[in-house]
Amino acid sequence: MKHLKIVFILLFSISTLISCSSDNDDNAQPQVLDPLESYTELNVSYGSDNDQVFDLYLPANRTTNTKTLILVHGGGWSAGDKADMNDFKDFILDQMPSYAVVNINYRLADTNNQAYPMQIDDITSVINWLEANEAYYTISEDIGFVGVSAGAHLSLLWSYGFDTNNKTEMVCSVVGPTNFTDPAYLDNTDPILQGLLVNLGLDTSIPYLEEISPYHRATILAPPTIMFYGGEDPLVPTTQGTAMRDKLEELNVTHEFTLYPDEGHGWVGLNLLDTTIKLKNFIETHL
Repeated sequence: MKHLKIVFILLFSISTLISCSSDNDDNAQPQVLDPLESYTELNVSYGSDNDQVFDLYLPANRTTNTKTLILVHGGGWSAGDKADMNDFKDFILDQMPSYAVVNINYRLADTNNQAYPMQIDDITSVINWLEANEAYYTISEDIGFVGVSAGAHLSLLWSYGFDTNNKTEMVCSVVGPTNFTDPAYLDNTDPILQGLLVNLGLDTSIPYLEEISPYHRATILAPPTIMFYGGEDPLVPTTQGTAMRDKLEELNVTHEFTLYPDEGHGWVGLNLLDTTIKLKNFIETHL
């Protein structure tokens, strides 16, 4: 009888273990998301800070060749939110539905935290996160950037100076600063401009300004680049675009440049339609 009791206890224990194992399997995450279905995940965390989150949009019928467009908002390096890029996100999802989209937030500069290199580090963390999860989401490691204003500066700077594995296949700058050694910045006494630049760091030495300038980081390995600027922009001088255009031409890097002479730091109407048509063609050609 004693032996029967021991056998019963053992059988009960084994049954319980099997039951628990079955329950755990039922609740386990799938090893790979169904690539035939579209998938959206909001506020995915890629770091410990509340601002280190992004929204992820995966297309249906994706494969290991599916490319990812990363959207980077503006706001003078100290403000802004990924919601500011929702129009671009909606445009891409509607007009280019075969691409994955990642719309990112990043830590914002303040009196205790300068933008550089903090925000570049955040972009690197996003790229590393995507690489670590590319099999789960069924995407490739190839990426493109669409950035606006300060976000365009960060997109260019990361793509030119920090993409050590050459994953970036195209980058778009909409009114992005490119060269902080430009006299249009160095000699400008506008307090609004000076206040914005403080967010990048208090070091005003030429070597530092060159380090944070896409113009000075571009090489022959820079990815295809498309740029849009306004001739009446009060925050980003026209020379920020034209000098970058000339540098890419000198380096023989594929690029497109559009200047809207009568526009400021953004535009609507027919010029915005022109921007989206050119951007769509550039993305589909190079990414």
